[in-house]
Amino acid sequence: MKLSSRILFFLLSLVILAAPRAAAQNGSVQFTARITPSGGVDEPVRSFPFYLLRKSYADIQKEADAAFPSSSMNTFIDTLDLSPEMKKWMKKNQCVNLFGADFIKQMKVDDVMDVPEFFKAYVERMTGDTTVNFPTPKYKPEDKVKDPEKYARLKKQYYDSIRAFFIQNPTSTDGIDLALEDVNPGHKWDNLQAKDRAELDRHTSELAQGTYLVARVDTDVQGDGFLRGIPPGNYWISSLNIPATAGDARALWDVPVTVRPGQTAYAALSSINSVTVRHPRP
Repeated sequence: MKLSSRILFFLLSLVILAAPRAAAQNGSVQFTARITPSGGVDEPVRSFPFYLLRKSYADIQKEADAAFPSSSMNTFIDTLDLSPEMKKWMKKNQCVNLFGADFIKQMKVDDVMDVPEFFKAYVERMTGDTTVNFPTPKYKPEDKVKDPEKYARLKKQYYDSIRAFFIQNPTSTDGIDLALEDVNPGHKWDNLQAKDRAELDRHTSELAQGTYLVARVDTDVQGDGFLRGIPPGNYWISSLNIPATAGDARALWDVPVTVRPGQTAYAALSSINSVTVRHPRP
């Protein structure tokens, strides 16, 4: 046998001998998944897909969020057909939902007096309440041309009296959000955020399964899963963004696991080590 042939044969022998040794260095992952509804007993998570990832799903989500940033509130505000004063107030307070107790608590006298939409809603709200002695304007529209000085003086007196009324009655803005329903962009913003969350979940899932996926398995009827031939390293057992359900219980998992050479790593997935399921806004 020629020398070159002997060398080739020797190298092939090394490869053949090394293959079982390399395989023997791999480990495995065995886990069980159970979920507990309120007032109930543990139930196995049956026929459910689990993914072994090289990176935690939470960190993958951050990566996707950086690559596909969500909508900017300030940019959204710029698109609205509202007064400049209202847009300025929204940006300052980072608030676009003009409804509810939290919104009303933010209302200050200067906000009511300086933002046209707030002032209009406040006046409509109070003039419709016959139980209070709310100021009434003394100036007339025609005075603006006929007697501008008189018009400006009476208008200032009217605005000053409204300011004084608000200071004396700080809870008088209660219910003002009902008068702002026609100009409230909160629902539009909520819908935009819901679309952003759906896009983020889609991009995160694609990144997890396309870049960081090591293995996938469906649990059996006992809620058990087994993954073989896993190289040593640190991994995460994840359900991605797919929640397991049992009664009123919903659970997602993103549980770390370490695989050592030739060994089986065990993990128990339960309601205790599940992560919070995000509920979309209505």
